[in-house]
Amino acid sequence: MQELSFYDVKSKKKFNSADYQVREKGGRFFAVTKAQVGSHECWRVLSKDQATKLKK
Repeated sequence: MQELSFYDVKSKKKFNSADYQVREKGGRFFAVTKAQVGSHECWRVLSKDQATKLKK
């Protein structure tokens, strides 16, 4: 998978990850990965085009 940049709101830090899932919620697409610190998830908004490319 392509590496994406995520922002962890709780730790206030950016990080890159290639280990994520593409999810649809409310008609919008998101890349979701585990945070580097803690047990929460970090979500990144994707365009519809990005989501279809990343799902392949």
